[in-house]
Amino acid sequence: MSGRLQGMPAVSLAGLTWRTGGPKGTLLPEGALYWEPLELTWGISVRKIAFAAGLLLIIAAVAVFMRAPLKDAAYDKLTEDMFVSEDADGFDPGPALGSRFPGVNARYQGRDIRRIDDFAGPNGTVFLAVRSVDWCPYCMRQVAELQASKAAYDAAGLGIVAITYDAPELQQVFIEKQGITYPLIQDVDALTFKTLGILNDQYAPGDGAYGIPYPGMIVIAPDGVVRGKLFVEAYSSRVDAMSSLAYAKEALGLTP
Repeated sequence: MSGRLQGMPAVSLAGLTWRTGGPKGTLLPEGALYWEPLELTWGISVRKIAFAAGLLLIIAAVAVFMRAPLKDAAYDKLTEDMFVSEDADGFDPGPALGSRFPGVNARYQGRDIRRIDDFAGPNGTVFLAVRSVDWCPYCMRQVAELQASKAAYDAAGLGIVAITYDAPELQQVFIEKQGITYPLIQDVDALTFKTLGILNDQYAPGDGAYGIPYPGMIVIAPDGVVRGKLFVEAYSSRVDAMSSLAYAKEALGLTP
């Protein structure tokens, strides 16, 4: 049966053919709207719609599968020239050289952190403040590059600790993806960056980027005294890990 009834006017609604009145043998009241099965406007068959829907699902799946590799490739291209060998500008936020490192107000592995002594090496600590390991490609690459050079820092007796404003679950995604083994802690309510004098003042509370620091590295001696700082004003430029290590060793008097 085609479902077509003679003498009943048809109307098109939402791409489907509807008729008024109840077909014989039904309980629909006279004047009610009902859909004639399998009859669609524009001559589009159910089979064609099903095929198109399946094709869209395949395209969506491929897009999701390819998104991460394409994003990584774009980030690699964007950051390929980000590293410099020295801090050559006059930008100098953060605690004064010779002052005591004031500590942190942070979280790490579910607990509150006030001091970074547990992360220190026998010869001192490098404290890396970065904007985000969730959305900042320069920060992601810097943190990953530092991990690749960690053995050299270990050999120099230097501990490494990095800090961002990212939620712990976002940090964990990056940690697992990049195999980060040194501590990556979360600043709480921007208090650490405020105390250190490195909170980026271009953003106000309520902005998505509020709470990020001016990215840089602070070199801390075993007695807690700040012995060096590396802050490059352009957020898209960072001192590379091995040049930073050479600077830290010199600042701490570890070089002959």
